[in-house]
Amino acid sequence: MAQSKLRVGVLGAGRWANMAHIPGWQRDPRVEVVALCDVEKDLARDVAGKFNIPESTDDWQALISRPDIDVIDIVTPSNTHHELAVAAVGAGKHVLSEKPVAHDFRETLRLAGEAKSKGLKTKLGFTFRYTPGVQFAKSLIDEGFVGRPFIFNGYEQNSQWLDPQTPLRRSQMREDQSLLQVVSLEGYGAPIIDIGRWWVGAEYSSVVGTMRNFIPERKVWGSDQLTPMNIDDGDVFVAEFGNGVIGSIQTSFVTIGNFPGVEARIFGDKGAIICRMVEEFGVAETIKVATPDSVEFKEMEIPRRFYPEGGHSNESWRSLFYANLIKDFIDEIVEGGEKNQGNFADGAAVQAVINAVELSVRERRWVDLPLER
Repeated sequence: MAQSKLRVGVLGAGRWANMAHIPGWQRDPRVEVVALCDVEKDLARDVAGKFNIPESTDDWQALISRPDIDVIDIVTPSNTHHELAVAAVGAGKHVLSEKPVAHDFRETLRLAGEAKSKGLKTKLGFTFRYTPGVQFAKSLIDEGFVGRPFIFNGYEQNSQWLDPQTPLRRSQMREDQSLLQVVSLEGYGAPIIDIGRWWVGAEYSSVVGTMRNFIPERKVWGSDQLTPMNIDDGDVFVAEFGNGVIGSIQTSFVTIGNFPGVEARIFGDKGAIICRMVEEFGVAETIKVATPDSVEFKEMEIPRRFYPEGGHSNESWRSLFYANLIKDFIDEIVEGGEKNQGNFADGAAVQAVINAVELSVRERRWVDLPLER
């Protein structure tokens, strides 16, 4: 690589860019964030000034086409992700994108193949794959602590939108509201679906699920009126994995509890692990384990090596977890080779599960994976 540092262009200057993405990049001395783009030009300028980013613009095409930028980071509304990712890969950039890349897994899979054929690295915003606790748990699983896995349970539940007066963005809704539309399962279920296949060590092979709209009217950004909204604000599905493991996933943003509300549990013949990625009483996450000879779950201290530079258990989960994600992506790009976890292909696999659960609900039946391509 010609430059001594990776040069990054960020698309999107909103809340998550401010809280997680830009601080994550700037935490690593191997990176320089050189440009920030947002459709609101003044917002791009103000946020660029806040983080000492040299340039700001409202022209995403110009930013993506710049030959001096190595990585494009997409932190825009979900309905723009695919167009921007296609353009970035087409321009020969490594790409980090918030999820989903596309609502149809096939589109994400095609883009993953194109990026790989060009030698480009991609990464999805599977924030919770990179928490210190989840990384520690995966190391325990790899070392045989769980033994043969039997059951995986995953949860993503919090009360972020229990109050219908708390507005959702229009970009989180699909146009067709005549049928129950996927929102919680896609936006909130994706990270725990990803952890499930990663910890279990096999793909989902069959799913059956149910979805509900518990709060039929709520506010959207830019309006003071309650709007009819036929979206899934609560979901549960049961899954079978290719290696015989069975599991369940529950997602919701109207269930009482703290944000982000992610919890993963795995049970095997030698041990069990519960990783609770919920910021409670100032602690970002906890991990507990049990064995057949010691069945009461005991909390374990997460080893220092799983934290980013300067990170600690009392840091906000937003910056702590994302710093690990971005460090991992930088490592993969700088070191080269085949390693590229949580990439667009992984995103396609997760989106296929979401598509399968949606089909299961529509047709009220078990749906087998893989889906037809």
